[in-house]
Amino acid sequence: MDIRYEIFAGLPSGPLLDGLLSLHLQIFQGPARDHLLEEYQSNLSRNLLTILALSGDTVAGYKMGYQRKKGHFYSWLGCVSPDFRRLGIGGRLMQLQHDYCRENGFHTIRTHTRNQWRDMLVLNIRHGFDVVGTITTSGAHTTIVLEKRL
Repeated sequence: MDIRYEIFAGLPSGPLLDGLLSLHLQIFQGPARDHLLEEYQSNLSRNLLTILALSGDTVAGYKMGYQRKKGHFYSWLGCVSPDFRRLGIGGRLMQLQHDYCRENGFHTIRTHTRNQWRDMLVLNIRHGFDVVGTITTSGAHTTIVLEKRL
């Protein structure tokens, strides 16, 4: 299967943005499209980075993150479509994000995940992240905090 990767400072536009939003809503079943788009837009000022995995015109996966503070990058959102899993796409997206961070002066990457997303937890650990803590709020899932030094 031929997968190509594209890197965007900010958000892609047009059909690529539509594909990213559709995939996100399919996987995470989160907020409505407009709410999600507002959340994305709010992180543009933090040097939002978006990396897409594309099969033809189909968004097979994506990874997004932004600068938390000088030298620190937050790997915020990402997923791979069920139709494209077990092909190494998630690992390649992560590798591209980490390469970008190294080349742009970041020395630490932080991410959050949940136990229910075990594939993402395992992928992060395989790529050198350490569990550095958890966040528990009333009525919510426990969030696992991971960090990696570059």
